[in-house]
Amino acid sequence: PPELGTLANLERLSLQDNQLSGGIPSELGNLANLKSLDLQDNHLSGAIPPSLGNLSNLENLFLYSNQLSGPIPPELGNLSNLERLSLQDNQLSGGIPPELGTLTNLEWLDLRGNPLMGTIPPELGKLTKLTLLLLQRNQLTGGIPSELGNLANLEQLQLSDNPNLCMPSALKDWKFYNTDGVAKCDE
Repeated sequence: PPELGTLANLERLSLQDNQLSGGIPSELGNLANLKSLDLQDNHLSGAIPPSLGNLSNLENLFLYSNQLSGPIPPELGNLSNLERLSLQDNQLSGGIPPELGTLTNLEWLDLRGNPLMGTIPPELGKLTKLTLLLLQRNQLTGGIPSELGNLANLEQLQLSDNPNLCMPSALKDWKFYNTDGVAKCDE
């Protein structure tokens, strides 16, 4: 219910693995002390409220395995303390907002299994703490940006099953973890 947005001292909200349906109340963006929001594995639908970008103390945002649709709000780029962002297995559309490249504390970024389109923003190369970047099973296009080579802490990178994504020949020496099915741009 929207009334959860009045719990000013709440630090963790975990409602995962239920049968919750309907939208995510925009009032949750009022929870200034919230550090973790976990709504995964439900039947939530509609858009991700841009007001979640107000949660300046948020460290974990888990909205995966729902039926969320619409674009990823660029306001999520305001979450300067965010360490884990998991939006996979929804119906999110549009592109990956370049504003996510400002999340300098981000360690996990999981956007797989959505119909996301467009190119991979080069701004993601600024996420130097990133250990996990999962973008497979989308509709991403164009060349993989060379800026991803700045991700020295990256342990897992998944880019497969993006039919129009390609790897420029200049990146042929990169150690990608799963680029199965990613064509060379020059072919």
